[in-house]
Amino acid sequence: MTKDEQYMHRCIELAQKGAGTVAPNPMVGAVLVHADQIIGEGWHQQYGEAHAEVNCINSVNEENKQLIPASTLYVSLEPCAHFGKTPPCSDLIIKHQIKKVVIGCRDPFREVNARLNDEVGQGKGIEKLSAAGVETLVDVLKEQCVELNKRFFTFQTQQRPLILLKWAQTADGFMGTGNKERLLISNETTNRLVHQWRSEEDAVLVGTNTALLDDPQLTNRYWPGKQPLRLVIDRQLRLPTTLQLFNISAKTVVFNTIKDAEEGNIRFYKINSEENIVHQITEALYRLQIQSVLVEGGAQLLQSFIQENLWDEVRIITNEQLNVQNGLASPVLTNYIQTHTQQIGSDWIVFGKNSNHHS
Repeated sequence: MTKDEQYMHRCIELAQKGAGTVAPNPMVGAVLVHADQIIGEGWHQQYGEAHAEVNCINSVNEENKQLIPASTLYVSLEPCAHFGKTPPCSDLIIKHQIKKVVIGCRDPFREVNARLNDEVGQGKGIEKLSAAGVETLVDVLKEQCVELNKRFFTFQTQQRPLILLKWAQTADGFMGTGNKERLLISNETTNRLVHQWRSEEDAVLVGTNTALLDDPQLTNRYWPGKQPLRLVIDRQLRLPTTLQLFNISAKTVVFNTIKDAEEGNIRFYKINSEENIVHQITEALYRLQIQSVLVEGGAQLLQSFIQENLWDEVRIITNEQLNVQNGLASPVLTNYIQTHTQQIGSDWIVFGKNSNHHS
């Protein structure tokens, strides 16, 4: 690993400290280095507050402030060049006369990446720095920096949330017994992991039958962190209000064909019965500024996302010791690359990505 990569790796570590508190902004980390010594570190800590570069420069001790112009700034994402909740970070870098900036990846946000010179192919932040005489090095640990903010990148480039599919199945490939009784497949430790996954995403989605038969809470009560927005499809508004996903522990959006309304912590979002439902849902989530959604079932809803090729990642939990021989079959996955696996007791978890979206 080169020196530049080592410092960028530190930027990524710092950026991750902002998980769950900076959305819809990206997670960003910054490190200021002088003569191979880190003299400042910072990360974007809270949405609407100071960016990583500001916190990094402000962290420099008084006796080291005179070293700032002779230092190199490492930042995991291209410094912004626009006025948003805070002033442009590129202006701050120029003001402090920093001579070199090493950037993990470009920013896809249109306010930053509305390119002024397509031949150069630079975003506004990089262009502004270069025009001021700042040396820039771009795409250091690019893949890791993009992965860090995959939700933000998907939202900005695809105009939809990152879509993660998740289901649990028996060793012989069934999600349920078929007799309308709930089948408990995964173990307690795996269930806790699922709650961690929920805490990492903006929203969790289920279909009508899953809500009715399983009566899930769709919260991350077994894991600390923010509660995801609960989403349910109920075309005819036939789900009873006594279901747990309508309790006050989190907000719920109900996609239906009857009404648009807000009642307490429940938002009724009207969709068109004639149009494709999964496309309407992803378009609605984009309008609602939801950057990621965990689709938890049922089989029909999961298969709809697969058929439309409207998914990015998948997590399949298989209980290797449980067989039911018949029942509700698991979805059939296509265009799929396995990335890694994890074993938790009798549960085997396979993680994968959509091969059409990832090279």
